[in-house]
Amino acid sequence: MQELAELAKVVMQTLQILVAVIGGIALLVGGIGLMNIMLVAVTERTREIGIRMALGATPWDVLTQFLLEAVVLALLGGVVGVLLGLGAAALLAREANWPVVVSPGAVFLAFGVTAAVGIFFGYYPAWKASRLDPIEALRYE
Repeated sequence: MQELAELAKVVMQTLQILVAVIGGIALLVGGIGLMNIMLVAVTERTREIGIRMALGATPWDVLTQFLLEAVVLALLGGVVGVLLGLGAAALLAREANWPVVVSPGAVFLAFGVTAAVGIFFGYYPAWKASRLDPIEALRYE
């Protein structure tokens, strides 16, 4: 029995590492996608940024705007992920007759991680937008 318990412990640790690696890869891919979306948004809204800066917005204002947009976009993805996870847990509980407990702490941690991903991967596009020259941005078409 001792050997079976040790084997179960090793298998669980291996599965935890595997799930963490898959989650990390998913966060990296999602973050890169978020950064690309934000870079496209900056490019498409260059004229708007120029108008805003010409009317008195500081680089900090533009940086904050785009960073907030990235965080909101990431949090919306987090909401979809949490809803899909809760749905999958409910389906598993119903179909397999397994007791499934969803920890509220895990849900809050998921939202914290998605906000951090939004800030980390949204910073470069926000910084790029805040560094645009208003005159050049107004000429952009």
